[in-house]
Amino acid sequence: MIPVEKNKEYVACIDSVSSDGNGVAHIDGFAVFVPQTVDGDKIKMLVVKVQKNFAYGKALEIIEPSDKRCEPMCQHYKRCGGCQIRHIKYDAQLDIKRDIVENAMQRIGKFENFKIDGIVGMDVPERYRNKMVFPVGNVHGKNICGFYAMRSHDIIPLDDCSLGDEINKEINDAVIDYMNENNVSAYDEKSHKGIVRRVFTRKSFSANEIMVVVSVNAKSLPKREKLISKLRKVSDRIVSIVLNINTKRNNLVLTEENVILWGNDRISDTLCGVKFDISPQSFFQVNPVQTEKLYSKALEYADIDENTSVMDIYCGIGTISLCAAKNAKSVVGVEIVERAIEDAKENAVKNGIENAIFYADSAENIVPKLIEKGERPDVVILDPPRKGSDESTLTAIIKAQPKRVVYVSCNPATLARDARFLNDNGYTITATTAFDLFPHTSHVETVCLMSK
Repeated sequence: MIPVEKNKEYVACIDSVSSDGNGVAHIDGFAVFVPQTVDGDKIKMLVVKVQKNFAYGKALEIIEPSDKRCEPMCQHYKRCGGCQIRHIKYDAQLDIKRDIVENAMQRIGKFENFKIDGIVGMDVPERYRNKMVFPVGNVHGKNICGFYAMRSHDIIPLDDCSLGDEINKEINDAVIDYMNENNVSAYDEKSHKGIVRRVFTRKSFSANEIMVVVSVNAKSLPKREKLISKLRKVSDRIVSIVLNINTKRNNLVLTEENVILWGNDRISDTLCGVKFDISPQSFFQVNPVQTEKLYSKALEYADIDENTSVMDIYCGIGTISLCAAKNAKSVVGVEIVERAIEDAKENAVKNGIENAIFYADSAENIVPKLIEKGERPDVVILDPPRKGSDESTLTAIIKAQPKRVVYVSCNPATLARDARFLNDNGYTITATTAFDLFPHTSHVETVCLMSK
């Protein structure tokens, strides 16, 4: 019999934090997940949803706060869906993320008593994002720009988001002023009417430059010179203003159709001494400060010299590939997104890198073929999406018998699964470091070295 009932209140203590950032309480051994709580909290909660093996609750009152709790540095935190654990002190956030990785490796990967070598946090865990997306809407007759509320598409107007650059507020205000002054409507996703969908910004940390992209449900923008003028007055850091066309009934952040309104079509940023050109659609790690630390560790684990051949699987725009190519004999990059491979090739040329080649194909298709044709990398770097790698790719890697496999993971659960497969086929985990690329969220990145 399930010991909790929906819409009933309970007093409970939070004893842990789950991998998605929810506090976990137990009522007669039955798990209840409660957002915006932390282990050590004693709370009064309302059970809002009951399933077979667990329930969800809502904290009504913090009766006794945990010593890990802090006052969130964001007035929108309790409503906004962007952060999950901003109510937790930063050192405790890092401990939670360490536990998430270790628990996944022990529970899913069956690595008994597994411990990581450390977790690398940020010195200042604010203003770290180089990309921000702000949906635009009309609420009670007023045009607004902000973030989606938690688990909804209701827009919360934001004064500022401390994860991004402070200039974003001025950019958003300029767009809204332009709309109000020129009778340009906000898009409504229910009716598929209106023009301005969202404001999208990208920042180069190395050059301190800003790209502004305005997504619209139209083929052109009324009085676009007025928008250009307003945005250019915000700051001379803005070097690119782009219109992104999306007239279809969907929720894509960006389509492939861009119109350059003013300035450059790209901005540039630097990682590990390699310069990357970034278009509106380019995949580029969101936190370049931490990404550089992560890549440095991955390259340290890879132990590359002028005699080392490298295969970088799920290479994106070639960020790790091109950083590795500076010291390697050769690098092969594989990525399913053709646009990303085009960017990788262009970035190789612009950096004068001639020992890297790239293939636009799925890993499960191209990697076995490359291995079958005789490709034998000394080092394989894996940086898969959250779903992890697939068995055919891992099997091909095992067949190639590289000396080292460096697995860069954004999902501890699939890292644990894939590491178990590699371990069962002759590879031993020799080092693991976690990285906090997304402070105040539940996400954690991991670099794992597996050796023959």
